[in-house]
Parts: sequence; C-alpha cells; structure tokens
Amino acid sequence: MVTVEIDPGSGFCGGVIRAISRAEEVLSGGEVLYSLGAIVHNEEELSRLQGKGLITVNSLSDVPSGATVLIRAHGEPPSTYEEASARGISLIDCSCPVVLQLQRHIREAYTRLHQDGLNGTVVIFGRVGHAEVLGLLGQVDSDAVVVENEAMLMDAIGNGSLDLSQPVEIFSQTTKSPAEYKRICDILREKGASVIVHDTICAQVAGRHRKLLEFARSHDVIIFVSGRSSSNGKVLSDLCRSVNPRTYVIGRLDEINPAWVHDRDRVGICGATSTPKWLLESVASYFTR
Repeated sequence: MVTVEIDPGSGFCGGVIRAISRAEEVLSGGEVLYSLGAIVHNEEELSRLQGKGLITVNSLSDVPSGATVLIRAHGEPPSTYEEASARGISLIDCSCPVVLQLQRHIREAYTRLHQDGLNGTVVIFGRVGHAEVLGLLGQVDSDAVVVENEAMLMDAIGNGSLDLSQPVEIFSQTTKSPAEYKRICDILREKGASVIVHDTICAQVAGRHRKLLEFARSHDVIIFVSGRSSSNGKVLSDLCRSVNPRTYVIGRLDEINPAWVHDRDRVGICGATSTPKWLLESVASYFTR
C-alpha cells in the first residue's frame, strides 16, 4: 500500500483565486463574459470555466464593442485599456496587485534611466512572450531587454542590445526561480555593470521554493500537476526533479502511469500556482482508491 500526501502549499495563488472567483460571480448572474487570454494556465480548470460560460479570446478585436472583458492576474499593457475605452468595452480588472506594483516600478525605473542624458536599460528576467512579460514591456513601449537565461543575457551583452557602459535596472517576472534570478544578477555584477537589482518575485512564490524542496525530498515519488503552458509549473517541477529524480509531470488523470509508483512508496502530490486544489485532490484519490 502506498501513502499519499498533498503539498499544503500547492494550489492557486491569491491573484488567481481572485480572478476566478470574480469570473464565477459574473457568470452566475447570466452575463456574457470574455477573458482576455487564458485566465489560468491550466487546461482542466479552463475547461471547467468554459462549461460555466467563460469565453477566452486572444485580443480585444475578438470581442464585440460594449462587451464585458476580464483582465486576468497577469496584467495588461496600457494599450489594452486605451482600446477598451475607445470601443466601450467594460473591463473587470483582476490584475494581481503584485504585478501592478511591478509595472509601476518598471515605469519609474525607465524614467530614471533616461534622465540627465543617460541611456540606461531596463532588463526583465522572464519568459519571452509570457502574458505578464508582455504587460511589463508595454509599460515602456517595449524598450527593454528580456532574458530567459544566462545564454540570452550573454547574447544581449555581446550584440550590444544591453550596453553595460550605461546604468541597468533589472526586474524579474513574479513567478520565476529566485536562484536563477540571483545568478543572472550576479553575472551582471561580474561583468562590471552599474546595476540596481529589484526584488520582484512574488513572496508567495519565492517562499514556496524552500518548502517544496523539503516536500520533494521527503517523498519517494512526486506527481507534479501542471498545465503545459504554465511558466511557474516548469520552474517548480524542475525544482522538484533537482532533488527527486522520480518526479513526474502530468496535466490530467489519464496521464498517470501506474508503473511510476511501487508498493509502500510515499507519494507526494504538488502543483503550480495555476493548479486547482480540486485537481490535486483528484490525483490523490487516484492512488488511494
């Protein structure tokens, strides 16, 4: 017989809880509601919300004028609000407060970096094309350098898009790895950059890393539940695998391979900040039925 434990720290972060709760509230009143982009990077939860009537679109051009549109926790660039206003679209803004604060800090940094004859650079450590990163870029008309890893940072320095003779201010996407962010910042310092480092990884996300490492070490097998497009899920599942090679990532129940688990194994169930508790509980039930 196996023993099963769900990581108590896994499940939706506060920003996602707020957005989904607001969407369900609106939908329960029978109103047509569009979500600008996936409200959460989890296919199973998206399917559940679609069943309640939520319509996911890729841009405001996909919704009729006068419609009601939800802004998800990832945030949006100023151009989204301008277009909505021009077309009479009502916005339900569920941007995460942590993301909104980061957007403001980036705007302020950009102003500092271009005053008194300076031509400095805002650097964003994040995934290229990620919704949050696109919103951050929109704060400075895309005049920033985005790096996903050390190789991209070195390329930016080598091709001159990141001029280290000018001041630099660096920010992280809120759901990135604190350890990876520290390494990127250390490289900038090693290269002699005049750099201001901003601590912008969500405290809830950062605090999970140490606890998740402990959780992964204390179990024989880790079943990590995450949507395929979840940036946070990739970071956290890699973290688990770094200390427990028997870490398996799934998005839904039918992806479980029974051969992963042996008799008397201690099975740990955990997931991304975009993984719903109900799905974690369903996975746990699979091993205890």
